[in-house]
Amino acid sequence: MSEGYDVVVVGGGPGGYVAAIRAAQLGLKTAVVEKRGKLGGTCLNVGCIPSKALLQSSHHYEMAGHEFAAHGIKAQVSLDLKTMLARKDKVVEDLTGGIEFLMKKNKIDYLVGTGVISAPGKVDVTPQAKGGKKQTLETKNIIVATGSETTPLKGVEIDEKQIVSSTGALSLPKVPKSMVVIGAGVIGLELGSVWRRLGAEVTVVEFLDVALPGMDGEVSKQMKRLLERQGLKFKMKTKVTGAKKDKSGVTLTMEPAEGGKKETLKADVVLVAIGRRPYVEGLGLDKVGVEMTDRGFVKVDEDFQTNVEGIYAIGDVIGGAMLAHKAEDEGVVCAEIMAGQTGHIDYNSIPGIVYTHPEVAAVGKTEEQLKKDGVKYKAGKFPFSANSRARCNADADGFVKIIADAETDKVLGCHIIGPQGGDLIQEVVNVMEFGGSAEDIARICHGHPGLPESVKEAALAVDGRAIHI
Repeated sequence: MSEGYDVVVVGGGPGGYVAAIRAAQLGLKTAVVEKRGKLGGTCLNVGCIPSKALLQSSHHYEMAGHEFAAHGIKAQVSLDLKTMLARKDKVVEDLTGGIEFLMKKNKIDYLVGTGVISAPGKVDVTPQAKGGKKQTLETKNIIVATGSETTPLKGVEIDEKQIVSSTGALSLPKVPKSMVVIGAGVIGLELGSVWRRLGAEVTVVEFLDVALPGMDGEVSKQMKRLLERQGLKFKMKTKVTGAKKDKSGVTLTMEPAEGGKKETLKADVVLVAIGRRPYVEGLGLDKVGVEMTDRGFVKVDEDFQTNVEGIYAIGDVIGGAMLAHKAEDEGVVCAEIMAGQTGHIDYNSIPGIVYTHPEVAAVGKTEEQLKKDGVKYKAGKFPFSANSRARCNADADGFVKIIADAETDKVLGCHIIGPQGGDLIQEVVNVMEFGGSAEDIARICHGHPGLPESVKEAALAVDGRAIHI
């Protein structure tokens, strides 16, 4: 039996390692159990970080090949995919190493192995290394932070070579001539964009009738048009029913979502990106009586505690927005509650970002949601084509839309398509956290020429007084 802990975190992803650091800062004796062999979870190892590295590299490649000439820069461009992938791997390696350093700095015990909750207050750890000795950690509290995994698609078996998940799509050894992406969500459009830029002919197949489901309707429509202009093809309202592999590629069988004539589509590589599901298999939660939802998520109360005292859960395993920053904030609040403090998360003020080009960013309510709820609102919109900095940068697609309560002017949401949308959204997130109004944003002086001026102009437009359009 090991020396007792105040908290053992099972899972070393964004939620888990952040929860561990905050717990250690608060004086709790803490351990993290992670079976991957590297900290950072899906996000850092095979998700957010490597995909953003490839998005950046592929964007540079496309600009050099198609946009530099307009700036008076002449270049002959060729692709070195091996170097591009190596750079991506180096970014991941540096950041995972940085998190290990943070474990040591905060005196957190980091165990590489599979953690199973054998009883309340006990976590059995089986080391990944051969010959390692199994041990049991005794602890006052347990945090389950095991994240999520790719949702499988019946009839389409992933082998990470011809039929890949997001993991395989980050490390293809060569640019495929053709790729089919199943799912027009965030992951599908980001990785589809990477390989389209590098030369693949990419077709996105989506069961629903909209790209980026759940986003503001106007954003979804315009983003689909922009991606089509870039070269992505879309087959909407289409259900994939099976896949057959051979040496020449993958043949998908499909049919209309509402029923109808079947058809086939062939590609060198197929990416399955229909969503993610909670990763709870083999954790022992069922044996200790932790309640789950009908969709497989862990049930928790407002303090992130399950029905079993001393067992908590955060991040993707409890549902809601499957976002690294949401998991991080939950980890911090959970640790603070354990230490006798209070914590708070405003789930309506958590931004969501799609790192395509242009970027898509959203926070708060969409117009569709407000109409459904019967909330009276005003919306102000400002296009980047009227923004000086965007025009200087030849990057003027998209708009900023701010939605405010019709009576109080309180900001209810913001939706952006455009350059650096993921950064611009933060101003509105901050204003929403403080209960601010569109008028508050409109009255703040914004530097000129700057992209943030589009946020100010959208806030002015809520009251019908945008200046530059």
